[in-house]
Amino acid sequence: MDPTPSQLDPIAVPSEAVTESDEDRRALVDKLASDLQQRVLSGAIPSGARLRQNALAAEFGVSRTPIREALRKLQAAGFVDLQPHRGALVRGLSPREIRDAYEVRAELEGLAAGLAALHVDHEQLDQLREAQKGFRLSLDRTVAARAQGLEPSSEEIVQWGRANDTFHQAIQQAAGNHVLQSMLGHLHRSIPRDLSRLVLRESTTMLEENVREHEAILEAIERRDPVLARDLMEKHVRHAGVLVTRRFEGR
Repeated sequence: MDPTPSQLDPIAVPSEAVTESDEDRRALVDKLASDLQQRVLSGAIPSGARLRQNALAAEFGVSRTPIREALRKLQAAGFVDLQPHRGALVRGLSPREIRDAYEVRAELEGLAAGLAALHVDHEQLDQLREAQKGFRLSLDRTVAARAQGLEPSSEEIVQWGRANDTFHQAIQQAAGNHVLQSMLGHLHRSIPRDLSRLVLRESTTMLEENVREHEAILEAIERRDPVLARDLMEKHVRHAGVLVTRRFEGR
């Protein structure tokens, strides 16, 4: 049965403290969203396909509630459109769309990094450092898995994605420019920010390079060097854009 409009309404978040069950639910939703996202990006789920909650719940062996939440995350990231009575429709992304979006992203995120170097506070620096620890942890576990001939787990992919979101969001908040944040938010809704996950999970070398790029950006911000921070961020985003565009052209 297709979802009704009421089934697509946002779920109220309880005001009390987050419990362990809440954490477990969020981890499950993150894993479901990551698995579905990778299928979309790899082409296993083609553009224009409909994702129906009942079928997905049966496939993953879960209720429809975490499936519904995972689909909302994919909608927020720009991977699907949720349509009343019709389920979730997978969005198609062309290499040209991706290339154009990353060109704009490079300029806007470069500006954000430059402003952040001037205005960042101690709490925001701590967030950036914590994100960098997340990158390193994800890299170390990925290297260890590959050394045993294994592929990185979906948990490692989720870990990297969270660190990436925290890193870039902290910089945008530190920039202190609400118009800039709004423009980047709109851009990320139309072209997902974490497309580079697909490429980075396939190559430990590229993942290591990505972690070093983030480290260099953090160091420039810590030194309060707006010119260097902007330049490094622009190069970082453009590099990611080249990798992702090539991946989609090859697909």
